[in-house]
Amino acid sequence: MEDAELVRAIEDNAAELLMAMGAAGGGEQRDDAGARWTIGGSPIDYHNAVVAAAGDDAVAESLALLKKHNVPGSWHVGPSMRDSLGEKRLIAAGFVDGGGEPGMAVRISELVAPRAIPGLEITRVDHDDALAVWEATLGQGFGEGEKEARWVASVYRKLGYRDPWRHYLGLLDGTPVATTTVFLSAGVAGVYFVMTVPEARRRGIGAAITYAALRAAGAVAEYGVLGSSPAGRSVYAGLGFREYCTIELYEWTPTG
Repeated sequence: MEDAELVRAIEDNAAELLMAMGAAGGGEQRDDAGARWTIGGSPIDYHNAVVAAAGDDAVAESLALLKKHNVPGSWHVGPSMRDSLGEKRLIAAGFVDGGGEPGMAVRISELVAPRAIPGLEITRVDHDDALAVWEATLGQGFGEGEKEARWVASVYRKLGYRDPWRHYLGLLDGTPVATTTVFLSAGVAGVYFVMTVPEARRRGIGAAITYAALRAAGAVAEYGVLGSSPAGRSVYAGLGFREYCTIELYEWTPTG
């Protein structure tokens, strides 16, 4: 892929994931030439998401829906949206600048293998009991903790365990310590929910589970993509990921 194609794939994979998860959560969907969003299906601001918009009215309309459902929400402003959106309008409407996520990509065949970790086993989650363990593990250190993990797992139970969804659990000497999800869409493998429990961090486990999940996806996708937290950027760079863009987040929270 050319760089411009990779940027679009980074945006599109994340948008497809948010739309699919929001729909499964019961969100109110819009997907037309004027805007694309899922609102009301999640208690988490990141997942009540506007992922595309072309008109001025979209800001007011999305805000009205957030208020209607009384949920926090966010605009995910990538390069394709930035050209057509005056981001000051979001601030004026009450959205807060939540910072940016580096959009990164790597050709899966060029992944740099991390060091081996004795006792680490990585397994694919393929039934509800395993997802319950995945949920409990994710809840120990990702995002909004147990609240977010509970909602994500409830959505994944509805979406099932076959492609395009692939969920992985890392066990260290038999104890669950790490999670990730790979979502196959837009011609790439998107990496999400990479988390290592606090007591097992700084051992390379996050890199190891990311590497294993993407290597498994290499049979069906040429590139892996992700939106990194600032703290995770160096971990992914060590695996061979390069930064191609930034996805800016603008967040809104109900006041009442």
